[in-house]
Amino acid sequence: MAEPAAGGSIELFHGLPSLALSLPNGDRLRVLLHGAHVVSWVAAGRERLYLSPRSAFDGRSAIRGGVPICFPQFNQRGPLPKHGFVRNLPWVADVPPVLTSEAARMSLRLPASAATQQFWPQAFELTLTMELRPACLQLTLDVHNRDLVPLNFTGALHTYLAVDDIAAVQLAGLEGQPEWDALMDRHGRAAGPLRFQGGFDRVYDAAPQALVLRDGQQRLRIEQSPGWAQTVVWNPGADLAAALPDLPADGHAHMLCVEAAQVMQAIAVPAGSTWQGWQRLSVS
Repeated sequence: MAEPAAGGSIELFHGLPSLALSLPNGDRLRVLLHGAHVVSWVAAGRERLYLSPRSAFDGRSAIRGGVPICFPQFNQRGPLPKHGFVRNLPWVADVPPVLTSEAARMSLRLPASAATQQFWPQAFELTLTMELRPACLQLTLDVHNRDLVPLNFTGALHTYLAVDDIAAVQLAGLEGQPEWDALMDRHGRAAGPLRFQGGFDRVYDAAPQALVLRDGQQRLRIEQSPGWAQTVVWNPGADLAAALPDLPADGHAHMLCVEAAQVMQAIAVPAGSTWQGWQRLSVS
């Protein structure tokens, strides 16, 4: 087990070691060392991330919900395990959190090791930095290429957002963006704010402006850095949800994934260089 960061303490969450950040206004964040997996973000008195109650918290399997890190492969678009391997490995908490009256920040890192080299020979290090401000969370992934050759990767911050009722949700901001419907294998452009009835799995060219998720009276602003070329929007729908063993039959009704992603073309990080990409969520 990793040592706790100075100024923080490790607490068990479903039996797995975790770290927490909190602000004086009551906003708080919890992240597991397993996968650097953010499992909870409470802002303005409400949980903003969906976490399946059927997730396997066994320290080996991927967890359904929160914010999994997909790296260095998105989905099954390559020879590695689905969505890569870093979400299933223990990360290191060895940097003290930074705490002020208005913000809290901490980082976890994953260096190359014998465990990563079982999957991938690349020399690398990942850092996930979590910055919590009132009604705002920013997650920043740094990819450090420690090798003598370029590092090529695809991936995502695979964010599961909590919603009251997917049938009433609207996602605005992608209008006019090139769209690939993965379920129909059809290319087009997004027309109007997105609504969700049945399964939904589409990849968009990232929009230059923020997206706005409307969930009843709730509004969430979603932004991503230009380093991520795509935005993935996914909901399994009732049929797939019923077939997924780690998701309740009605789980699809209470979640929507909006992911800062790199799907279609790999990012190349030169030897000795660092790539950075972030996603920012703000309650409005």
